Amino acid sequence: MAADGKPLLFSYFRSSCSWRVRIALTLKGIEYEQRPVNLIQAGGQQLTDEYRRVNPMQQVPALRIDGVTLSQSLAIIEYLEETRPQPPLLPRDPIKRGQCRMISDLIASGIQPLQNLGVLQRVGDGKLEWAQHFISKGFQALELLLQDTAGRYCVGDEVTMADLCLVPQVANADRFQVALGQFPTISRINQALLQLEAFQVTHPSRQPDTPPDVM
Repeated sequence: MAADGKPLLFSYFRSSCSWRVRIALTLKGIEYEQRPVNLIQAGGQQLTDEYRRVNPMQQVPALRIDGVTLSQSLAIIEYLEETRPQPPLLPRDPIKRGQCRMISDLIASGIQPLQNLGVLQRVGDGKLEWAQHFISKGFQALELLLQDTAGRYCVGDEVTMADLCLVPQVANADRFQVALGQFPTISRINQALLQLEAFQVTHPSRQPDTPPDVM
């Protein structure tokens, strides 16, 4: 916890996993403090022994809350859902709940890890093409799934955990110059979500550690 008792989020402005958690905290009205972990500076602050004690995987985000430190963005979001259920981020209907988790896992497990910083550093030359390939492949599947699940948002007309995963991943796709015109449903949902305040105030361009040239 932070010194004032608020939850403490270890975050990086550009981390899509951190962005998911920032949105969840904001939607649920949970006041929190951030401790930036710069993934680039000095070889990566996440690789220090100090941060390893926070998160042994040396990744962001990590959240100190209720006397425990949690890592892995979906686990954090589900914990928030279980302990602070309003407003809900998982549908009541079991089918829709399953669809929400399916979409969330598709993005969080099937797309994002293949184009994250650690992987691209290992790929070296050709990392742009690598990222474009795996994002596009995942989005092709996601676009088809959304034909069956989407309303205004990913699963019906209420914001769910799936939407918290979608928007940051679309931002990644845009950063890696993926042609989003081929994914009209993804693009439509993303544009609708970006109109919501919780997605705007948590945007990477508006974080305490956002470099001035990103604003």
